[in-house]
Amino acid sequence: MTTFAGTWDVTLDTAIGKMAVVFEIAESDGAITGIARSDAESVDFNDAVAEGNRLTWTQAVTTPMRLTLKFDVTVDGDTMTGTSKAGILPSSKVNGTRVAQS
Repeated sequence: MTTFAGTWDVTLDTAIGKMAVVFEIAESDGAITGIARSDAESVDFNDAVAEGNRLTWTQAVTTPMRLTLKFDVTVDGDTMTGTSKAGILPSSKVNGTRVAQS
């Protein structure tokens, strides 16, 4: 069974350049919660849904502009890949690695 929980170092390859983000994901009784942290802001995951090794959620950001992002990622071990989509803008590639727990 895939686990999404952990701290993830993630790069979003957006139309305005690469953004470094840290996802902190927790699982409890089948429910998934998360926070995305960047230099600019911290944003909660909304409506997170896990199906197999796939995780989807939305988040409302205010930087660099006010947008609702729709994430769709898959996890294979300690690797995360997928996309982030904001309205009519092109999809952004999402690539992440789970940080080893010390």
